[in-house]
Amino acid sequence: MKNKSAIILLFLANSISGMAQGISMLAIPWYFAQQEKMASFAFVYMLTNLISLFWIPYSGALIDRYDRRKIFLFLTTTVGTIVFLVGLSGFVFGELTWQLVAAIFMLTFLNYAVHYPNLYSFVQEIIEPAYYGKITSYLEIQGQLTSIMAGAGAALLLEGTTAGTTHIFGMTWDWPFAIEAWKIHEIFLLDASTYFISFLIIWFIRYQSVQKRTYERGTIWQELKTGYHYLRENPYLFLFGVASYCVFVAVLLEAFFLGALYANEHLQAGANVYAASEMFYASGAVFAGLAIRKIFAKVSPPTGIIIMTFVTGILFLSLAVGKSVLLFLAMLLVLGITNAGIRILRTTYLFSNIPNQVFGRAISIFNLSNILFRIFFLAIFSIPFFQSGAGVKYPFYMLSGFLFLVGVVLVKYRRRF
Repeated sequence: MKNKSAIILLFLANSISGMAQGISMLAIPWYFAQQEKMASFAFVYMLTNLISLFWIPYSGALIDRYDRRKIFLFLTTTVGTIVFLVGLSGFVFGELTWQLVAAIFMLTFLNYAVHYPNLYSFVQEIIEPAYYGKITSYLEIQGQLTSIMAGAGAALLLEGTTAGTTHIFGMTWDWPFAIEAWKIHEIFLLDASTYFISFLIIWFIRYQSVQKRTYERGTIWQELKTGYHYLRENPYLFLFGVASYCVFVAVLLEAFFLGALYANEHLQAGANVYAASEMFYASGAVFAGLAIRKIFAKVSPPTGIIIMTFVTGILFLSLAVGKSVLLFLAMLLVLGITNAGIRILRTTYLFSNIPNQVFGRAISIFNLSNILFRIFFLAIFSIPFFQSGAGVKYPFYMLSGFLFLVGVVLVKYRRRF
């Protein structure tokens, strides 16, 4: 494999920054849930998605226009500095306002909108087609092992340990010493430090492009139109991209909004259960990274995605009907398998069917549809009825019905894919 050392360094940088980011993005929804400000957080999440409507297409054009390594260097420097300054202000003033905490959520979320399309575009650019499936699986394993460590870290830092014990992975563990719960600004400083470490690692990446890529001249708007016209000329590829991202819509709503509400209101459980759910999800995703290509080796990627879309619809229905911590953790484990499995099959399929020249823009258009769906559901879920008591379960019914409908659409056009 060409550029093997570049891939290793990229994975290492992604793991280091991803763990602290994961802790922060678990800590922020829980912070709002504990402050009883989930209505404010729903507004922040919706506003972030609205900004993303304009940011994501623009970022896709940037990814296809500029050196992707340099984009990573710029992101780690800029985002790391801002997170550091906000964390530092918490030490200076004793605490952070909820508005500053929300600002870090928005910044990190908007950073994700560039980071992941840039990551996949960069990987596609520097590896040979024969390794698409293998590297896609490795990316999933790396990302989810990082999430497991983030979940364990969040379980320790959000609630600390009591009398030498803590709860990780839904179980009680003996701990040799007590750990005080960290404040949100302390978690942000940890997060900032990993951005700077990642910058140093990415600085040493050297590579040779495998895919032919020419740097387009013209305005960003002209580049956006190029990506749009490519997908308009391939309508079934566009439909596949939009529909195959719908499970990810449901997963993001669960991870950044519904999960904290479900654990706090529906299950009446603590932060350790919420953090454990992320770890169970990540464990399922690691399994998917190891086994999903073998499980669906005899069927096409679209067929595998259809099966896992229907399974995910059943999972959300089970969460709506049930009220058990064990069920919640088990369902998140399977959800990790289905979402990660879909991502592996989808990415391998898109790598093989979309030229690297327009890959960033195509992915950004798919993400744009993802954002529109999330805004629609968040507008509904932000109604106070859905944020307390028995009302918390109804969003899960809605998402289940949505996924069954998407599954039907995928079945209808399966042969076209």
